[in-house]
Amino acid sequence: MNRETNDFVRATSRAKYNEGYMPGFGNDFETEAEEGALPIGQNSPQRCPYGLYAEQLSGTPFTAPRANNERTWLYRMRPTVQHISDMARVELPHFRSAPTPDESGLPLAPMRWDPAPIPEDAGTWITGIRTISTGGDVLTQVGYAIHTYAVTESMETEVFYNADGEMLIVPEVGNLRFFTEMGVIDAGPGEIVVIPRGLKYKVLLNGDDKARGYICENYDGAFTVPERGPIGANCMANPRDFLTPLAAYERKDGVTHRVTVKWCGQFHACEIDHSPLDVVAWHGNYAPYKYNLRHYSPVGPIRNDHADPSIFTVLTAPSGEPGTANIDFVIFPPRWLVAEDSFRPPWYHMNIMSEFMGLIEGVYDAKPQGFVPGGMSLHNMMLPHGPDADAFYAASLKKLEPEKLDNTIAFMFETRFPQQLTKYAAGLDTLQVKYPDVWKPLRNHFDPNRKVWTGE
Repeated sequence: MNRETNDFVRATSRAKYNEGYMPGFGNDFETEAEEGALPIGQNSPQRCPYGLYAEQLSGTPFTAPRANNERTWLYRMRPTVQHISDMARVELPHFRSAPTPDESGLPLAPMRWDPAPIPEDAGTWITGIRTISTGGDVLTQVGYAIHTYAVTESMETEVFYNADGEMLIVPEVGNLRFFTEMGVIDAGPGEIVVIPRGLKYKVLLNGDDKARGYICENYDGAFTVPERGPIGANCMANPRDFLTPLAAYERKDGVTHRVTVKWCGQFHACEIDHSPLDVVAWHGNYAPYKYNLRHYSPVGPIRNDHADPSIFTVLTAPSGEPGTANIDFVIFPPRWLVAEDSFRPPWYHMNIMSEFMGLIEGVYDAKPQGFVPGGMSLHNMMLPHGPDADAFYAASLKKLEPEKLDNTIAFMFETRFPQQLTKYAAGLDTLQVKYPDVWKPLRNHFDPNRKVWTGE
């Protein structure tokens, strides 16, 4: 609906898809859940509106270059100094941090797992996290950890924050609600959620009795959209499709809440007498967001050959070395395959980067058998991998026509660090111990007297 005056016509904001959110990536947002709660023209007035406390949350050093500087001003009922009194160590033995060297006990090999069932007693977001692999070192703030999660219980009076890194969350089963200090994010399969380091939140089941998915915990610089280079100003993940929540708060005074923090790989908790999700207004560029993977606009070869998978990068966490990521988040979405006289699936290769893959829905073209939604695979640095034998022969011998690759959303966490498998992941019953056998049927077709191979 448009609002009309005598002088001009003004559009109202979009309310269908964006309701409850602000579009854009890395914007300097401002939002208030109560009219006039946000100070105008300054960050820290002598007396904040409504008697709120002004508090800054910084995601980068104060002196970071302007283009990289991230901070948000929060206007809340109580300052967070009241959230950390009487902290005590707690144990979450399956939620691990890097490094985790030499604990799997498995020989070097490409690895793949079937989906792990969701236990009936998986519990909350915090208790349901299981670490699969790590790289780097949490104490030096480089590297990552990759986890799975299973949730059967909402965090009604619990909150969590991670001081070690930001969390990139990939739902695969079930819808979740992430109630953060800066607002509410609802997400389900086909979407991702990114929660910055240091931001408090709780996770609630949202219309489902259980949920499952994947997490990448990034210790290094924050995820950002990749440079497009010659691709130009459009396609891939467009900034307008990232959504940051409007301010939302809950007022629960006199209700005991448990606050758990992950700090340098350890866990500490305390109890407070109110909800810490009490931010009434905020402004800044350090904030959580979500993104619908179905909005990704893929680019690819339109004549011949197969481009590197980096063309499917949604988000990248850069390292100190140009062109080398601490970790990349890459997806393989529905798309058209049109390359002429070309082997269309990913080719066989060895890579300096390490690749963890998961499948959200459908089928992955290079692994049509044995890799199903909820499963995962790990192809570590400088270990060979590629299409299984069935995929190779099918792609090599089929008649090439324009083909829609549909019913698929696969993703990859790709990192410059070797991925150190945890003891938990090595001991899963769902580990496919014969996974490398998928390449055994590949034959030697070489015949020096026959240049053109036709499949015999």
